[in-house]
Amino acid sequence: MNKSLATIALGSIWIFFSGISLAQTTTDPAPGIVSGNVSILFQSYQEDSLIGAVVPASKSGFNAFSNINYNQGNFSAGFRYESYLNSVLGFPGRFKGSGLGYRYARWVDNERGVDITIGNFYEQFGSGIVLRSYEERNLGLDNALDGFRIILTPFKPLKVKMLYGKQRLDFDSELINGDGIIRGINAELSLNELIPTFTDSKLKITPTYSFVSRFQDGGNIVKDTLILELPQNVGAWDYGVTMQYEMWKFGVSRTMKINDPSADNGYIYKEGEALMYFLTGNIKDVSFLLQRSTTDNMSFRSDRDLLLFDTPINNIPTITKTHTYNLAATLYPYATVINGESSFRGELYYNLKRGSTLGGKYGTKMNLVFATSYSLDTTNFGREEGRPDLVYGYQRNSWGFGDSLNVQDISFEIERKFSKKFKAKAMYMNLQFNTLATPVTTDFKGIVFADIFVLETQIKTAKRQSLRTEFQVLFTEQDKGDWATVVAEYTWSPHWFASVIDQYNFGNPDEAKRVHYLYGSAGYINGSHRLSLGYGKRREGIFCVGGVCRAVPASSGLEMTFTSSF
Repeated sequence: MNKSLATIALGSIWIFFSGISLAQTTTDPAPGIVSGNVSILFQSYQEDSLIGAVVPASKSGFNAFSNINYNQGNFSAGFRYESYLNSVLGFPGRFKGSGLGYRYARWVDNERGVDITIGNFYEQFGSGIVLRSYEERNLGLDNALDGFRIILTPFKPLKVKMLYGKQRLDFDSELINGDGIIRGINAELSLNELIPTFTDSKLKITPTYSFVSRFQDGGNIVKDTLILELPQNVGAWDYGVTMQYEMWKFGVSRTMKINDPSADNGYIYKEGEALMYFLTGNIKDVSFLLQRSTTDNMSFRSDRDLLLFDTPINNIPTITKTHTYNLAATLYPYATVINGESSFRGELYYNLKRGSTLGGKYGTKMNLVFATSYSLDTTNFGREEGRPDLVYGYQRNSWGFGDSLNVQDISFEIERKFSKKFKAKAMYMNLQFNTLATPVTTDFKGIVFADIFVLETQIKTAKRQSLRTEFQVLFTEQDKGDWATVVAEYTWSPHWFASVIDQYNFGNPDEAKRVHYLYGSAGYINGSHRLSLGYGKRREGIFCVGGVCRAVPASSGLEMTFTSSF
């Protein structure tokens, strides 16, 4: 009943403002603008016992959505219509039916520094460590807020965001929100604009402050012989500063969260903390990034009893590089250990000048990335110490590294254009991956040591035609053994394309499982409209985006995608 009333209210507001705009056509002839997009994903399935692909009762999956937006002057409104009939395998199976999954109305008055949104919206405070509401459709993740957001700029140096709402949890022919209520405020202050003597300074200083709290009805749980009372209000706050001087930039933030017993941490009452800082710079042809972070018990949900993708309030980004090559990205993708990790990342980029002996006629790009994550430096509590481990769990001894390695990722890339028709890129990656920290496989428990080699080429074969290839190989003595991947993509610009990919587990200890996962696709592009048809096998595994992962079942069959925007 409440959701229906909210939808009706938004519709009434939209009609009201549209009426005002129509009434003003004699003095303001600018028409309203309607824009949007459509996305359709259809899959049909066939059984393949060799790879473990099964056929669901529906024989097929269908995910589709369309965003429709209206904008006129300071006012905008829109909605997203969604369909899951039934949802494609790998997406939340409880998503079903068709209906409105997102709707909003917004008024922005820049002259007076007022920005008001009612309905659904996405928002992020700072790095997202206390609040990140976003959508990652490829993962089936959508934690959109539903309520009110007000952004005020009382004077130019200061911007304040305030919000109140619930989070999207589910979809059953309509939007279904979780139980918890989110309240938040974020403030950003530009000292350069506030202090006249700093106005023209090359040093830019921007302090930030965020506070987010969750209200959820409390209750009691029983652990062993203890009866634990769950807190109803849980608050988290983050404060930091960003400083920039020409090409140099430094930032640091400190985060704290009061005790928040949840399914993620085993219902312990330890407080959460995080410390993050980074430095970036550029010296002639060299640029670099140094990043350090320690997060401790910072899982934060609007429903304490849920897991995985359900109602996350915040986001703890992964420390490792986001790889795009098949083997590096899909076999052992690292997901942030949300209950705590201590991490470091360093990046170095160097450009060899065009026309130099080493750089060649068109120049050469190189980059080196080192990233590692360890467990926290902790001591577990014991009952003999008077603080039951069931209640407090552990204490963190320092902000440093613990004894257990989660991941170590070292990669080097070099890219060079040899002629107007040919360019190539090569990558080497050394990986140490703890499958106990990120359980991407059930066949092996421990650290996987792997070496990955990639060669990518692109050749212009004719006018508006090109062939892109990838040759990849992964060597390891653990888990499923060695893998190889070959990719070939041919493009006839501006309309046609075709591709084929073969992923082969040639080093699997079980010879019966040395399978070729062959998949081919072709498609047509016309402006903003894109149609693609594909057929083949997809292996079971983990798909990750930004440190957040979902399990993907093995599948075999036909896939059709269509996207369009207007």
